Amino acid sequence: MILTDSLLDFFLETRQHTENICEPLEIEDYVVQPIADVSPPKWHLGHSTWFFEEFILKPHAQGYTIFDTDFSFVFNSYYETVGKRVVRADRGNLSRPSVEKVYAYRDHVTQAIKNFFTENQDQKVNDLLEIGIHHEKQHQELLLTDIKYILGNNPLLPKYSEGFEEHSIERHEMDWISVDEGIYDIGHNADSFCYDNELGRHKVYLHSYKIANKLVTNSEYIAFIDAGGYKKFDLWHAEGWDWVNANNISAPLYWHDVEGTWQHYTLNGLQKIDGDAPVTHLSYYEAFAFAQWKGCRLPTEFEWEAAQECFPWGKRWEWTESAYLPYPGYQKADGALGEYNGKFMVNQKVLRGGSVATPKKHTRSTYRNFFQTGLRWQFTGLRLAK
Repeated sequence: MILTDSLLDFFLETRQHTENICEPLEIEDYVVQPIADVSPPKWHLGHSTWFFEEFILKPHAQGYTIFDTDFSFVFNSYYETVGKRVVRADRGNLSRPSVEKVYAYRDHVTQAIKNFFTENQDQKVNDLLEIGIHHEKQHQELLLTDIKYILGNNPLLPKYSEGFEEHSIERHEMDWISVDEGIYDIGHNADSFCYDNELGRHKVYLHSYKIANKLVTNSEYIAFIDAGGYKKFDLWHAEGWDWVNANNISAPLYWHDVEGTWQHYTLNGLQKIDGDAPVTHLSYYEAFAFAQWKGCRLPTEFEWEAAQECFPWGKRWEWTESAYLPYPGYQKADGALGEYNGKFMVNQKVLRGGSVATPKKHTRSTYRNFFQTGLRWQFTGLRLAK
């Protein structure tokens, strides 16, 4: 159980960090939406605020004054239970409300939450606040990756910030970790926060396997490209091969062949690729094809979790070979919060480990991220298994 005072501090720290992420932006950056998967920064600021207003202040804070009755329509994301909302692909059309008004909305809700939780002692409402904090942390990660996509598709390839390190190198030597055949416990088993899709701790039987102690690097991936990896259909799933050809894919997202030298867009601008850094911005299709080319495979999420104490993780979200499915006994929560994870358990792959964009205090060995197989705007990479 988290005490109200420390939880409130955690809330205020989280709210400030979101705004710190947006500090380097120009006002024009706040509204851009190049593709449907990428939301404008202004929308993230509003949506993460709406979550606290909708699920805590409206139902629980007596006498709370709604900031703007239109904002539930503007900043709802996918919660059918809550009501109508702006179509996701249209978020970039929201020139109004202004950025200034959205920040005023944030201040209004932050102060209201602070006032409410100064007096509140209801553990169920405290639990809602904790979910809301981690929801905002998810949007902090999305903010960074969406900002990168926005600026990385600007013809000028502008810098976001000098201070964000995307491509730190794993200095240890590559080695294979051997894991014995046996029965392993999988799932969250602590008093600390987790999402409902991590619950239902259960046993799985694993055959003996080996898993790499390092992520695949840029130089390894360049070797795959040079060997014609994007042109060999036998390395790809049929769906992945269709994706490569339909979208003319020949390298990871943000890579540019500049006069025969690979460079990539980073939040520090266009830079020469460091071959020793972990490769990133890969789709599941690309991760699978690379593993095939190496005569290896991707680990399942259970293999990853069983071995994770034996290697460092957290630089890249790591694609696994596991479909995103419920654990034994999983039940969606009642109401809108039941829409948080359960309704997405179809046609997605699980990723593990977190990335350089994942906020502090927001990842753990049981965290189950999930994305569709063709998406790659997140910091996604891979670790080999065999």
